[in-house]
Parts: sequence; structure tokens; C-alpha cells
Amino acid sequence: MKKLLRNTLRSSWFQRAVGVLAAEYLRLVWRTNRFTFDPPDVYELVEPHMPAIFAFWHGQHFLTPFIKNKDSYRAKVLISRHRDGEFNAVAAERLGIGTIRGSGDHGGAFHRKGGVGAFREMVYTLQDGCNVALTADVPKRSRVAGLGIIMLARESGRPIMPFAMATSRFIRLKNWDRTTINLPFGRGALVGIKEIHVPADADAAKMEELRQELEDTLNEATRRAYAQLGRKGPADG
Repeated sequence: MKKLLRNTLRSSWFQRAVGVLAAEYLRLVWRTNRFTFDPPDVYELVEPHMPAIFAFWHGQHFLTPFIKNKDSYRAKVLISRHRDGEFNAVAAERLGIGTIRGSGDHGGAFHRKGGVGAFREMVYTLQDGCNVALTADVPKRSRVAGLGIIMLARESGRPIMPFAMATSRFIRLKNWDRTTINLPFGRGALVGIKEIHVPADADAAKMEELRQELEDTLNEATRRAYAQLGRKGPADG
């Protein structure tokens, strides 16, 4: 029985079905929540900096495909090669977002998880005028930004755009990243505070400084998004 269940979960038809259902559910959530934007002219501020690297926290990512509000905005998202990533990849592509498969982590598993190839593809994608989106967290360490995204900004010369999205109605899981499942028929907030530029000659000290700045900016954006909805964020318990 366990083998049958495992084979079903790994089957391409099951993963595609779950991905399609997830995409249509998220579309319902987006359409039935009334979103506000902080700042109100966030798209006008961001557009001149495209292509850009859009950064967000893991577990707070389900509605991020909907920041692409124009067909002219091209975007790809980094998704892991793990089995769970297949569902996310199908959902993202159904919502009009391309995918790059691999790890954004630059730890010991970087080569094993396809990180080198994914990093190169992200650089080429940005050079081609296409935005790249990825979670900023170090794997299994919630709300701790890794250096991978800083390295990508240094190599590509493109700015990092940290942002947060939240809804007033949600279910929050008790896992490592406090995954938030957004619910329909409520209010939403999108907060983007500022862009972060990484100089091409940034040394280790400068990169750590900017890594901390990215972490602080994402935490503040997340706090503000939930505060605007009168709810506690994932870091508030």
C-alpha cells in the first residue's frame, strides 16, 4: 500500500493534476481578495528597473505569480528539483510564469541540487530581459536570507526587488517556514519598500552587509503587509 501511494505521488499525471488545481485555486484567491499596494505607484517605480530579481520569503510565496499584471512582463521563477517542486512548477507555468529548476542555496549541496546550472540560467534569463523571481531564505532556515541571491545580483548587475504579499484570511501551517495558505474572499496587501543594488566589485564584507539589508527589508515588508490587514505575520506567532 505504501509503495502504491509513493508511486502515485511521484507519477506525472498526479503532479500535473495537483499543479493545475493549485493554480486555479490561487486564481480564485487573487480574484476574490481586494488588494492594496504600498506604495500605491509600486508598478511605476519598479518598471524602469526591469529586468529585476524579485525576492520573497519561502512559505509566503503562493500569490507571487500575480505580481505579473501585464503580458509584456516576462518572468521566470526558481523552483527546486524536489518532488514537491513539480506541483509548484506546473502551477507557475499555468499562471504564465516560466520556470528554472535547481537550488538557490550556495551551501554544500549547491552542485548536487543543480545550483550551478540554475545560477547560470538565471543570469542568462536576466541578460535576455526577463525578470527572475526566487525565495531569499536559506533552506530550512526561515526568514534568514542567503548569499545566493546577492551573488546573482552582483553577477547580473540587476537590482533586487524585495516584496511581500499577504491576505486577511489564511491558514498558517506549523512547519519550518510557517507556510501561509491564502484564502479567498478577503483583503490583500502587496508591499515593496525599495530596491537593493549589489556593486560588481562587492567584496565579502559588502555582500554580507547587503544580505542583511535584504533580510531586514523583507522582514519589514512582511510586517507592514500583515499590519495593513490587521493580522499577525509569520514571525509574530
